[in-house]
Amino acid sequence: MRYWLSYDLGLRGHYNELYEWLDNVNAKECGESVATFLSDMSPQEIEDELEEILNTGARIYLVWKPEIGSIKGKFILGKRKKKPPWFGYAEVEEDVEDLME
Repeated sequence: MRYWLSYDLGLRGHYNELYEWLDNVNAKECGESVATFLSDMSPQEIEDELEEILNTGARIYLVWKPEIGSIKGKFILGKRKKKPPWFGYAEVEEDVEDLME
């Protein structure tokens, strides 16, 4: 199965351990902190392996496409931030009528 893995290990993350794991699965680089690889492992097996080698502050998002069905993805370590780094960059028009009341 094809997997895509996005990682955010923070400043004190275990990068050497993750890079060794990615090298062992013959992962290909897909941009900043993203890799892709083929594996017979299940998403749960990948989660279990990475949980053993990474520190508790790691955030790992795994995406995969089962043979049948749509693309799936989830945080296998960590969780989504409450506000993304781009929060507040979009210019939002204010409703003029509401300001007049």
